[in-house]
Amino acid sequence: MTVVGEGDEPVDDHSVAARLAATAGELLLELRRGSLSGRSLGAEGDRQSNELLLRALATLRPGDAVLSEEAQDDRSRLSARRVWIIDPLDGTREYGEDGRSDWAVHVALWEDGALAAGSVALPAQGLVLRDDQPPALSGAASPPRLVVSRSRPPAVADEVAAALGAVRVPMGSAGAKVAAVVLGEAEAYVHAGGQYEWDSAAPVAVAGAAGLHVSRLDGSPLRYNQPDVLLPDLVVCRPELAAAVLAAAAGSHPV
Repeated sequence: MTVVGEGDEPVDDHSVAARLAATAGELLLELRRGSLSGRSLGAEGDRQSNELLLRALATLRPGDAVLSEEAQDDRSRLSARRVWIIDPLDGTREYGEDGRSDWAVHVALWEDGALAAGSVALPAQGLVLRDDQPPALSGAASPPRLVVSRSRPPAVADEVAAALGAVRVPMGSAGAKVAAVVLGEAEAYVHAGGQYEWDSAAPVAVAGAAGLHVSRLDGSPLRYNQPDVLLPDLVVCRPELAAAVLAAAAGSHPV
């Protein structure tokens, strides 16, 4: 497998994000075909994908800072203009379960206070979503579908589902859940508790570019490259549903 960045000419940031996510995804698929399984497979996937992404970024964007789930936080990123925010394997549990496709690779770039590029690879689905080439939003289903965590659905999901008359769809990684909304396989995703900047940066970049509503549960903006990388709540939904989703969320989950 060719590591992105070795012998390549420099390309724009959107393409860097997409190529890195895709290449890490290829590595993860190859590793998944080996002898490891379960937690051992997930741990090795996290490690190898992280190493690949850090090597490639050091080659392609040597002057940029990096915030990765699988690396020690270098606080010098707080004074950097450009910071790559990566999740080398989002949905480690699902990756370790044979046959599951709801896991992802996230690569995003934060620049001068905002997300500037982002890509989400869904390797087991053969898809790479880019913020500069977002799919057109399809028609909404009725009743709407609300994707929620398969292992820890938050209480706010019950309130939002009731307000929308929505069908809940359990799913694995945050990237896969946001991708489902982007691809028209669901109409909304809400989350409360337990996420960090790398869980949502790349998915939010893609979702926002596709014309979806993205915010925290109280409607405030999602902010990245912060001293505290905990970013525990998230709303991604079709714009016409945003008012109802946020109203339901505000009544059940003060932020």
